[in-house]
Amino acid sequence: MQKSRDGRQEPTRVSGGQQPGRAKQRAFCIAALDDGEDLSELRELLRTAGVAVVGQVVQHRELPHPNTYLGEGKLEEVKALARAADANVIACDDELSPRQERNLEKALGMPVVDRTVTILDIFAGHANSAEGKLQVELAQLQYNLARMRGLWTHLERLGGGIGTRGPGESQIETDRRLARDRISALKRRLEEVKGHRTTMRSERDRAHLPQVALAGYTNAGKSTLLNAITGADVGVRDRLFHTLDPTTRAAKLDGRPFLFTDTVGFIRKLPHQLVQAFGATLEETRIADLVVHVADASAEEEELLAMLEAVDDVLEEIGAGENPRLLVLNKADQLTPERRTELAHVHPEGVLVSAATGEGISALQARILEEFEKGLRDIELLIPYSEGAKLAELHEMTHEIEREETPEGVRVRLQLPHTIAARYDRFSTVPPDPVDEFGDPIVPAPSVPPSGAPGPEPTAAPESAGDAPAPAAPAHAA
Repeated sequence: MQKSRDGRQEPTRVSGGQQPGRAKQRAFCIAALDDGEDLSELRELLRTAGVAVVGQVVQHRELPHPNTYLGEGKLEEVKALARAADANVIACDDELSPRQERNLEKALGMPVVDRTVTILDIFAGHANSAEGKLQVELAQLQYNLARMRGLWTHLERLGGGIGTRGPGESQIETDRRLARDRISALKRRLEEVKGHRTTMRSERDRAHLPQVALAGYTNAGKSTLLNAITGADVGVRDRLFHTLDPTTRAAKLDGRPFLFTDTVGFIRKLPHQLVQAFGATLEETRIADLVVHVADASAEEEELLAMLEAVDDVLEEIGAGENPRLLVLNKADQLTPERRTELAHVHPEGVLVSAATGEGISALQARILEEFEKGLRDIELLIPYSEGAKLAELHEMTHEIEREETPEGVRVRLQLPHTIAARYDRFSTVPPDPVDEFGDPIVPAPSVPPSGAPGPEPTAAPESAGDAPAPAAPAHAA
């Protein structure tokens, strides 16, 4: 209902002949796959973007057609089925080249959007912070720069007239130049934001607290798990890419403080523009002491393996592939006893939890402590009384400290991570053992004399009693 000019209620008019209850955007999905017909992820992306799916067609081929993505015969089939399903947009499961997109729209007679456009649209709707909006705009401009078309044909020449003869600058060139200028400005602003984030991170680093990053496939339950571990109240929704900006919360495990960071979720075929634009956000994962890989255990095993592989690929791409990692299989409350047994055999290294019900959270906290303690080093320090701030720092990092007051200062014994312990080497009472970049002790190789160099002289064998020389005759005086 809506109010008329005289204030009375009257039925709302639906513009353009749109029927009430009918979706405004109705997508028909297409894909070129080696095998299979599963387009569930594309359907979920479209649902998150607010688009209804009215049908799908999959063509099995090794590679998409370089010009039209699908073969000519399959295009005719798609055109007929899309019209019969009353679709008004075609959604593709891959990123299309500009040529493929133009040819598809020409052949099918309706707009075509690819997987990247759908993801960018979701990000644009979910971005709340100023940094997130800048990152989304940058990714959109980088994607659209190569897809700008010359729609303003009547402005083909802008520079005509006396003193400005020549073709001038066409409208498409003007649009591209403005887009490149905007991209440069966005990159500069994101560098400033990155500097602010680095300053905030340095304040956290000053406390030397262990940092744990929750990474994983989108909608795997990372935000819910963050709330379960830290007692936070981070917003949770059952939709893809709900979390775009990293959220950091503190929690104590067995009395030791930790920092947990919830990061943006990953997905298969994640657009490269997003990985570049969200570099500052993904940096939280790269610098973490431990990456907790959260996976959706309720998915089928084949789908679960594909999601694990997709996350591993993105972690490698952002430079976090070498970080210590702990696999967490979430949503245990949705599993059957048979599936639980299967997961225990297939993923014995994983921790089965349910962030929604709290099942397995204590076991997960114990595993995080166990993983963290693998990198601890026993140290003994002598802190002078004039360095009381350093002693306070050590007490903030751990409560398991043995201390003894001496005339020279406070002698303490504790365990610290190798990276943090190195900062206190000047107070150490014993020289630290050399370790490599991963914290493993460096064992010196045995010394081998160079070739040609004389070795140690052999020692003479002791003579037996029977071979002992006769005593010398006593000397007589002359």
